[in-house]
Amino acid sequence: MKAVIYEKYGPPEVLKLTQLDKPVPKANEVLVKIHATSVTAGDWRMRKPDPMAARLFNGLFKPRKIKILGFELAGEIEAIGREVKRFKPGDQVFAFTGFGFGAYAEYKCLPEGGAPEKVGLIELKPANLTFLQAAALPCGAMTALGFLTKAHIQPGQKVLVYGASGSVGTYALQLASEFGGEVTGVCSASNIELVRSLGAIHVFDYTRADFSLGVAAYDMIFDAVGKLNPSKYKPALKEGGKYFSVTGSIRLKNDDLATLKEMVEAGKITPVIDRVYPIEQIVEAHHYVEMGHKKGNVVISILG
Repeated sequence: MKAVIYEKYGPPEVLKLTQLDKPVPKANEVLVKIHATSVTAGDWRMRKPDPMAARLFNGLFKPRKIKILGFELAGEIEAIGREVKRFKPGDQVFAFTGFGFGAYAEYKCLPEGGAPEKVGLIELKPANLTFLQAAALPCGAMTALGFLTKAHIQPGQKVLVYGASGSVGTYALQLASEFGGEVTGVCSASNIELVRSLGAIHVFDYTRADFSLGVAAYDMIFDAVGKLNPSKYKPALKEGGKYFSVTGSIRLKNDDLATLKEMVEAGKITPVIDRVYPIEQIVEAHHYVEMGHKKGNVVISILG
C-alpha cells in the first residue's frame, strides 16, 4: 500500500511517500480502505517536533513510536475481525485515529471500541458528506464539541471565539450558535464573511480592532488557536465568565462521532474545506498548513 512515512524530525520534506505491506485486522479490528485524510496542527507539530513533549512521546532524537502521521480519515471498510459486531465490509466510515496516528496511508486498522484517545473512534459516515468532507470532521469538531460542552453554554449567553476561521474555530462558531449562544468571532479581514456565514453575529478583525477594550462582555471566551494572553481575555470576561483554550484538556466520549454525525445530517454543522491535495503533494500541504493561514481544513485525497 501507499503510505507517507517520516524517519527523522524536521521540515515537511522529511515526509516520504513509499510502499508498505497492507495491515491485517485483529479479531476486534476493522480494516479501512482510506479515501481521504487531513493535515492538522497535531500532524505538523509531531513532525517538527513542537512542542518538546512530542519528542518525549515519539522519541528524543528521531521518530520511534509513530512513523505514519494522520489523525483523521474517511473511507470504506474492506475487512473485519471475527469479533467485530457493529460494522461490515462495504460500510462507509469516518474516524479519529487517536495517538496511534496512521491515516497517511491507503489502509488503516482500527479497533471497534476502546479508549478514544489511545485507540481512536470510528463511526458510519454522515450520509450527506463526501469522503473528503467527512475526513475533515473528527479532530476539529470533537475538540470544539468537547470544550463547548464543558462550558455549559446557555441560550442567550455571549460567546467569543478567537481564531474563528481555523478548523476548531469554524466548528466552534457553528456549535456555539446551535447551543443558543450569541457568538462573536475574531479573525483576519479576509475571513470575515466566512465567519459571519457560520453563525457569528459580531466579527472583529484582529489586525484592526481589539475585542478586549471596553466593558466586560462575554460569558465565555474560547481560544481556538491557543494564542491569547491573559491580559487580553480577562478584561473581556463577565464576572464568573469562563475562558477555555485548545491548549487545555478535554475528555473524548465514545459517542462523540455519533453525535457529530447526527448534527451534520440534521444540517446543524458542516466542515469548511480550504484546499484539497493529493497524497503525492503531502509536503506542499504541510507547508501550507504550518503557515497558519488556512480556512477551516486542509484535506488529503488518497484515492485519486
